[in-house]
Amino acid sequence: MPALYTGLLPDHGRFAYRPITRRPHYEWPNGARLAVYLALNLEHFAFGEGLGAMIGPASPQPDVLNHAWREYGNRVGAWRCVELFDQLGLPSAALVNTALYDHCPELVAACVARGDEIVGHGHSNAERQGVLDEASERELLQLCRDRVRQHSGREPKGWLSPWISESRLTPDLLTETGYRYTLNWCHDDQPTRLSTRDGQGLWAIPYPQELNDIPMIVGRQLDGKDFAQMIVDHFDEMREQSRQQPLVMGIALHPYLVGQPYRLRHLRRALQHLVAARDSGEVWFTTPGAICQHMDQLATQRPEITA
Repeated sequence: MPALYTGLLPDHGRFAYRPITRRPHYEWPNGARLAVYLALNLEHFAFGEGLGAMIGPASPQPDVLNHAWREYGNRVGAWRCVELFDQLGLPSAALVNTALYDHCPELVAACVARGDEIVGHGHSNAERQGVLDEASERELLQLCRDRVRQHSGREPKGWLSPWISESRLTPDLLTETGYRYTLNWCHDDQPTRLSTRDGQGLWAIPYPQELNDIPMIVGRQLDGKDFAQMIVDHFDEMREQSRQQPLVMGIALHPYLVGQPYRLRHLRRALQHLVAARDSGEVWFTTPGAICQHMDQLATQRPEITA
């Protein structure tokens, strides 16, 4: 029988425990209390192989049912989401698979044209990043950075791994290839500074696993109206909590889900509720890159924020 293990558990070594009740006080721009951003996941999947969310049972490849359902997001759903964001005057962050530059470059160009931030999101969501060796993972990060710069005019500062799959070296490789923040670590309601081997550090900007249409609608089979109500309730509660300390609220959206017309109707209602608070001065509608930039500026003046 194995011995009882009572020692320290293995740890990532990226950040220390710090309860939300014991943090330095700071503010978002113009004294706002709650930073809210939309993360629109724009993804492309290999036909006949690889990973992908499913609306129905997996079929032998080529799995036309599930592939075509996901492709609806690029052909229709994403365009409807962008129209909605325009109508409400909301910025967004487009989390982009670089395979889209080959498949549907018009979609990424539309996001760039409206001033959205482009965030690196791998080459394809048919693959997981965490299985790569160090050299291959570095190559992926560099390839995605260079392709975004080439086609969209600016290097991405942020990264979300496909399927949030990391190796033990991912944060280190991100800083070494020019990224300033990650959305992979979903452990807090405030940005956290991750330690990296080059000493630069990497911001972890809160990205939602609960307020995310894939785990809620696909995983838990929540109806569109219930997911919309979840956004409203989450916002109202975080707005109250943020009067004590600044917080971040992200909303993760996938256009093959929320871009379906009946779900878009409910998303519209939820986002209208959020923008009704725009004039209060309490809410900053922003992007994760702008949050990262603000934290960088704060950290130069107040190093205790990164502790």
